[in-house]
This record gives sequence, structure tokens and C-alpha cells, in this order.
Amino acid sequence: MPFFIIFILIPIMEIYVFMQVGEMIGLGTTLFLALFTAILGGAIIKHQGITTLQAVSQSMRQGKMPVTELFDGFCLIAAGATLITPGFVTDTIGFLLLIPPFRRILQTFVSRYTKITGSGFYKESTRNKQNPFRQENNVIEGDYERLEDEEPKP
Repeated sequence: MPFFIIFILIPIMEIYVFMQVGEMIGLGTTLFLALFTAILGGAIIKHQGITTLQAVSQSMRQGKMPVTELFDGFCLIAAGATLITPGFVTDTIGFLLLIPPFRRILQTFVSRYTKITGSGFYKESTRNKQNPFRQENNVIEGDYERLEDEEPKP
């Protein structure tokens, strides 16, 4: 069913809405508007993407799992994909994904139906108690001696 919606229903809706808007405001204006929304959306995604990456980095430094920030990043990727796709229906979806309060509502909805668990990929002995994402540097000191054969083997 999702493939039907993505590959059949959305393009049909896009063509219908594009034709209706073209009748109302003219073909040239409609094409300009479609191009303008893609450029504007790209600029907004770039700005919000940088901000989201900084927030992820800050959360990691504080030892927190950046769940909200990662969800924002996923939404920004989806917004970019929908804004690049020509059409007004996908542009509307893309611009909605750029609005932080809308993303919080969507995250609340998604979190009702999903369960996020962490993986224990850090050993307990090497985990820093203040920051679980930073490993301690365990240095093992020792001496070594290079052993060489007296006669080289052919």
C-alpha cells in the first residue's frame, strides 16, 4: 500500500494540483513558484541542518542520547527529498517538516508506535561514568624485544 501511495497516488495529485494552480495563475508563474519553493526550501534545510548537527554534537558531549536531534535530522532529509520533487503537494509536506513545532507533534505521534532502545556496545569497564559516550584511554605499558632468525629463510 505505501508503494501505491508514493508511486501512483502522489504523482496523480501533483499533476492535478499543478494543473489547477496553472489555470489560476498561469503556466509561467506556476513554474517560477515551483522553482522558487525548491530554492527556498534548500536554503532553509541548509541552515536547519547545520543547527541540528551542532545540537547533536552538544548532546553527545553532554552524554545524552540525541534522539530529538536525530529525528529532526531525519525530518530534514525527508523535507529535502520532498522539496526537490516538483509539485505543490510534496512542497507542502516538505515545508511542514521544516517547522519545529510540527516535527514535535510528528515525533510524539511516531513515538507512540515505536520503541527506541540503546545498544550496549560499550564495555562497562571502559565506559566513562560522567560521559557514557566517551571511552577512557587505557594505556598498557610493556617492553618488547624483536626476535630475528639467524639465517633468513628463502
